[in-house]
Amino acid sequence: MNADSGSEKTESGAEHATPLRRGWTTGTCATAAARAAAEALFGKEFPDPVTVTLPGGQTPAFALAVTGRGEGADGSWAMAGVVKDAGDDPDVTHGALVRARVWRGAAGSGVCFRAGPGVGTVTLPGLPLAVGEPAINPVPRSMIAQAVGEAAAAAGQPGDLVVEVGVENGEQLARRTMNGRLGILGGLSILGTTGIVVPYSCAAWIASIQRGIDVARAAGLTHAAACTGDLSEKAVVARYGLSEQALIDMGDFVGGTLKYLRRHPIPRLTLCGGFAKFGKLARGLMDLHSKRNGVDFDWLAERLADLGAGPELVVGARGANTAAQVLGMADAAGLALADHVAELARRAAQDVLEDAPVAVEVLVTDRQGRIVGSAPSPALVNPLPPGERAG
Repeated sequence: MNADSGSEKTESGAEHATPLRRGWTTGTCATAAARAAAEALFGKEFPDPVTVTLPGGQTPAFALAVTGRGEGADGSWAMAGVVKDAGDDPDVTHGALVRARVWRGAAGSGVCFRAGPGVGTVTLPGLPLAVGEPAINPVPRSMIAQAVGEAAAAAGQPGDLVVEVGVENGEQLARRTMNGRLGILGGLSILGTTGIVVPYSCAAWIASIQRGIDVARAAGLTHAAACTGDLSEKAVVARYGLSEQALIDMGDFVGGTLKYLRRHPIPRLTLCGGFAKFGKLARGLMDLHSKRNGVDFDWLAERLADLGAGPELVVGARGANTAAQVLGMADAAGLALADHVAELARRAAQDVLEDAPVAVEVLVTDRQGRIVGSAPSPALVNPLPPGERAG
């Protein structure tokens, strides 16, 4: 079942001709599976479809893809599974089978959680779960606990239950996420705050950025790098040898990254990205996506003029087809345009950070991932050695 979104808009505000379908989070699917398994554990038939209550009060119903019962070392258990439908969101877990196996726990234990096959385990501090816990986030835990508790109460049984959540092929799917960098090993996270997946939402990426910053801070790292893509990330690693936990995959969301760092600072921040994207940051734009903010060739031409470019070069830059073409023109004329853009981008980033104790440097890369421009932080007279930790 899908949650119809009605008329949807893109992040730029343009309305889609065809409404995008909303979908369901892994947390919602796990809740539905756990509810069905709990009812079966207490002697009922597997409810199919099974209805759950979301944090916002919605009550969607889900068809069961698999069911099962058995006996184990801990006694009788029941299992149910739901296939995740992420709607029109490009989610790596779309179509994945989310299972929940439920059995009775020790008296007074309440609802306890286990990581089944395909669900990861937390191995680093900084996440909203303790190290060693299964990667089932707080809101899904609350939803599952409520669902199985209701099933127990309806059967007149105590709500002391163990819920094991798994995702088929979850370990392979997790390789396409940021889980490894966040210290979640062995599989996926069970996520969700509203229970609903909003198509093409920035929320999941922003949340990953924030958790990455939290992990870096919890590890005591004093130097982190936020990069726009793989090439820029490789460039900054080659330059500084930073650990994986020091790397923030910010994509186009430099504004969201800086705003979170303003409240949760790390002493030294390197921003690394392509010339075209950081040309937007230098103009004060905090969303670097090409569909929402394009290259301003007039602005680049004016920056060349600032550096002493002649009228012919300035006119040529105004009529260029790509930012890389303008950069090539500047290089041929011996003008340090990439350094100039890096410095303007650094100032724009520092403005967003306001008075937060974060020293920012900017590295600009070309299309081959080579660093072609830089703007060091004036605050770093004696930069911290790569990998140095606080305390």
